[in-house]
Amino acid sequence: MAKPIGIFDSGLGGLTVARAVRETLPGENLVYLGDTARVPYGTRSARTVTRYARGCADRLMGFDIKLLVVACNTASGVALEALEQQLSIPVIGVIAPGASAGVRATRSGRIGVLATPGTVASGAYERAIHRENDAIRVFAQPAPLLVPLAEEGWVTGEVPTLAAKRYLQPLVKADVDTIVLGCTHYPLLSDTIHEVARELLGHEVAIVDSAEATASALRSLLEAQPEEPSGSGSLRVLVTDLPAQFRIAASRFLGAPLEGFETKAIDL
Repeated sequence: MAKPIGIFDSGLGGLTVARAVRETLPGENLVYLGDTARVPYGTRSARTVTRYARGCADRLMGFDIKLLVVACNTASGVALEALEQQLSIPVIGVIAPGASAGVRATRSGRIGVLATPGTVASGAYERAIHRENDAIRVFAQPAPLLVPLAEEGWVTGEVPTLAAKRYLQPLVKADVDTIVLGCTHYPLLSDTIHEVARELLGHEVAIVDSAEATASALRSLLEAQPEEPSGSGSLRVLVTDLPAQFRIAASRFLGAPLEGFETKAIDL
């Protein structure tokens, strides 16, 4: 029987990673856990985030997962090593794949990172990019307002355009040629970010979706492992709380209605 891939995030944003994995590896069974009762992680201490991450990992291990994807940028930045030591299965975060994709995309050696304040403060993207190439200059910009805009579905139009202009100004001043989307919510605003950045910079800019980069890295990891039985492409969506408008928001991030997938509220 095919073992599933486990994916967890602090909320629903990590469903963009699940979406990218489903598109890249359509035969894989997925179990997604969104810790919606304790979202956001970005305002918590590293110790607390690590404790939450351990709890999510333990819960997913109960589904006999074959590997774990940490779809939360904050948890990837502070808890990945602890999870690797805790678990006997491979663990992959979203930061290293996004950083690697950004390094491959840049031509000028000037990369911008849009992320939550917690992820920016951790310096995780700078460290990951400099592990690839320490000559690259990294300009990280917090963009907290993009999270609620994505959750409300305000991804085009005047309001998200104004927000993008505000947050992109420092990256425009730095004349970056590549922008890494360092939050799982931001891919929903990718078109607006791209359009505004290109207009302000006056030249083309590469937008790196860390969700897509993670799915690509996951495919490479699986190809290097012994062949496993094929799955059916099933998806379980588990949450620690059912917030209002849950199905609408979750479907927006997943890019598909939730009606066809198992959804369940659980306790950690």
